[in-house]
Amino acid sequence: MKLASELLVERLADWGVDTVFGLPGDGINGIMEGLRRHEDRVRFVLVQHEEAAAFMACGYAKTTGRLGVCLATSGPGAIHLLNGLYDARLDHVPVLAITGMQATSLLGTGFQQEVHLEHLFEDVAEYNAFVHVPVQIPALVDNAVRTALSRSAVAHITVPVDLQEADAELKPYEGGLGTGRTPATAAVYLPPVVTPAPTDLQRAADVLNAGTKIVMLVGVGALGATTDLTAVAEVLGAPIVKTLPGKAAVPDDHPLTIGGIGLLGTRPSEEAMEACDTLLMVGTSFPYTAYLPEKASVVQIEVDPVRAGARIATQVPLVGDAATTLRALLPLLQPRQDRRFLETAQHEMIKWREELTALESADREPIQPQFLARVIDRLADDDAILATDSGTIATWAARHFDIRGRRQFYLSGNLATMAPGLPYTIAAQWAHPGRQCIAFVGDGGFAMLMAEMLTAARYHLPIKVIVCNNGELGQILWEQMALGYPEHGVRFQGPPRFAPWAEACGALGVRVEKPGDVEGAVRDAFAHDGPALVDVVVNADEPPMPPKVTYKQAKGFAESFLKGQPRRATIAATLFRDKVDQLKS
Repeated sequence: MKLASELLVERLADWGVDTVFGLPGDGINGIMEGLRRHEDRVRFVLVQHEEAAAFMACGYAKTTGRLGVCLATSGPGAIHLLNGLYDARLDHVPVLAITGMQATSLLGTGFQQEVHLEHLFEDVAEYNAFVHVPVQIPALVDNAVRTALSRSAVAHITVPVDLQEADAELKPYEGGLGTGRTPATAAVYLPPVVTPAPTDLQRAADVLNAGTKIVMLVGVGALGATTDLTAVAEVLGAPIVKTLPGKAAVPDDHPLTIGGIGLLGTRPSEEAMEACDTLLMVGTSFPYTAYLPEKASVVQIEVDPVRAGARIATQVPLVGDAATTLRALLPLLQPRQDRRFLETAQHEMIKWREELTALESADREPIQPQFLARVIDRLADDDAILATDSGTIATWAARHFDIRGRRQFYLSGNLATMAPGLPYTIAAQWAHPGRQCIAFVGDGGFAMLMAEMLTAARYHLPIKVIVCNNGELGQILWEQMALGYPEHGVRFQGPPRFAPWAEACGALGVRVEKPGDVEGAVRDAFAHDGPALVDVVVNADEPPMPPKVTYKQAKGFAESFLKGQPRRATIAATLFRDKVDQLKS
């Protein structure tokens, strides 16, 4: 007998799905059997935690541009998916979550693990369906996949266990007036090519041509549009500022790039934003509006009409794909003769890079996190995929790991959750077996889902995990101090030892505590045929300084010292040494 669950698996395969990340349970035994029967078409990746399965589906979607799929059992298993699914929702990537459900005859009786998932997932899922009869499964899968792909969103289907195991042709309930028949849809989706109307393009060109100090702010929606971005920037004489999720949109060594924006950004970017009279936003709905210009004419290219003009007063919101819209806009732009604004930003960027380099000293002990990040940058392949976590680790990755060649860069952009770095990297390695995939993570985020090292070892995935280990929740520590509070509840009992754990999982594990050992350990890990982890103990008192320190931040920092900030002497000494090194540069 053909099971109803086979309809689900076959339809996923028809859509080109080849991987499902998940964890079995009694609520999805029928689906697991369907996967077993069709394992030649759809591979099941066994994880250690359902949250990681959702992160992997999200990471798979981010690194491939294809649909990511995760699977969890009913009740607690499905609940575990939510953090990873919200990561996908807020970063606008297509993910399908499939969950189990108690037998239909038991629903509403308070049976064990009975959680009404179709209600629980209402906020996170753009499409949210409950399977009532087996024959409708292909149509529901079609609707879910099309919704996820067309809206770059999360879709969810939950299937009761009795229906998973039922005859695929079962349709026991037919009634009413007979105005419908069993759904018969197709596994077809053709993505639209969205370009603004010519009149709107001309309006945008008029605004840009009238500007004298133009900045381009590019985000994740501009990934893959590098040639078009740089062509427009060159004509406009505009420096390019990048959001962190859009870091790979333009190489970091490109002369038009002046780095990131916000607390993790660069001083040249912040100064250019403050001085500009015209802003061209491409593929971003940057949420931290305090870093956007207060008085500027704004053109925004955004594929979602809801997000176009959502952050700042926008004269011309262009709804369209980044690359095609920039290509259509380019012939309407007048080449900028006066390049002084761009040249000033470029000159400031040269000085900023010198200041960063001064903080990457191989001679300082404890190990500087900036030095560790630069070693990774120097030794990583030009097509490496690097995933990082939220926290101070994101600062070091943003500023000291450069995009060049075909490198890709991923993190939890809008949810800014901890822990996706390792699952993202596993998913990236699964999807790109020939490329170097690196997780650059902090000890706090890594510890949350460190069991997934077992997953990497189980499938012999040659991921490289570099733990920037300071034994604390660094970002929260510095935020508390910036508010004028002495730190509280943010330090662990010394840097934990992760290398023995990696070894226990079947991976290479190396602990590094001396600056002179960093490069050799990272080089050995990169050369290792299999998963490898390098646990690097770094300076816990190194602050992730913003590009420009405000009076309020400095005042809060001083107040935290006066109120009894622990380790204030070592923190002060670190800040003093940083400044000395920068002055020497």
